[in-house]
Amino acid sequence: MIIDMNYWSKVLRKTVIFILTIIGVYLAFELAVFYLPFLIAFIISLMIEPIIRFCMRNFKWKRRTSAIIVFTIVLGLIIGLIAWGVITLISESSNLLNGLNGYFEKISSWFQNITSKIDLTKLNVSNDIINIIQNAGMELLGNISNWATDALNGILEFITSIPAIGIYTVITFLALYFICTDKIYMLDQLEHHLPELWVKKIGKHLRDIIKSLGCYLKAEAILVIVSFFVCLIGLYIFKFVGLNVEYPLMAALGIGFVDALPIFGSATVMIPWAIIVAFNGDITLAVAILGLLLLIGIVRQIMEPRVVAGQIGIHPIFTLIAMYTGYQFIGILGMLIGPIVLIILKNIFATMIDKGVAKAIFDRE
Repeated sequence: MIIDMNYWSKVLRKTVIFILTIIGVYLAFELAVFYLPFLIAFIISLMIEPIIRFCMRNFKWKRRTSAIIVFTIVLGLIIGLIAWGVITLISESSNLLNGLNGYFEKISSWFQNITSKIDLTKLNVSNDIINIIQNAGMELLGNISNWATDALNGILEFITSIPAIGIYTVITFLALYFICTDKIYMLDQLEHHLPELWVKKIGKHLRDIIKSLGCYLKAEAILVIVSFFVCLIGLYIFKFVGLNVEYPLMAALGIGFVDALPIFGSATVMIPWAIIVAFNGDITLAVAILGLLLLIGIVRQIMEPRVVAGQIGIHPIFTLIAMYTGYQFIGILGMLIGPIVLIILKNIFATMIDKGVAKAIFDRE
């Protein structure tokens, strides 16, 4: 049998390129986590870039002047929100941590009442099985309580680590300033220092990735921030009118985080919350939560066509796989990063995916 070395050398080259690209994307995200302040600054710069261009176009200002003015306004807003958020989070986290045992006892009592009302003897279930079910339920509640305690302690430790947060914040703001004012210079320098072959072959792919990923991140950030503030304002209104909302900022942050996850949304948290408070007899708060969920949905439906240029073209099952893979690798944060990696890989291997990955590698041309 004659071995076609030319064919197998092409297969080997394509396979190596495929594997090296995946490794490169992984290393890029490791670097992105390491240089997180610069990544945050880049995302914020994408969000305020339209405002800078608006000032340049309508007020005839130079880019540096427009960038400095917009940056100063954004800086003031961010510092004010951070100061208020840190103080409020410390207060709410401390109060929730102190009252966590009380909440756990209430949930345990509620769980025991429910299990006691269920007559499992009619199903011919033995007492041993009933005890196992009850113990498993109590153990699950205990694990949730321990997880919540660890999470709240972690939040408090992170918030109170002022020196580290201060360094990250200063670096982020400095990076944001330079990106906004010297964006054109940075792009020119990047092209100047890269090898010409890289610029020709990789430059186009990089621009497409940055454009699609940048549009996706900017759109998601705008939608999540708007949903967060709508939720936060609504929860504070509920608190001021006397409804039982004790931790509006933490609740809004939790809802905002879930809302940022693809496939999931605010309803994933707010519907179960409304059901629980309704079972506890607080029908008014349950209706208010559902009303707030409806308002968030209306706001998103109005804004989404304006900020999202188009769908990312990935089936939800693959997005779900990416979220699960990210979670397995780096935890909760991975549920956000996984879909982003998927978008990047889709852009890099667009031609290969259109043809079929295995076909693109092994088909004879």
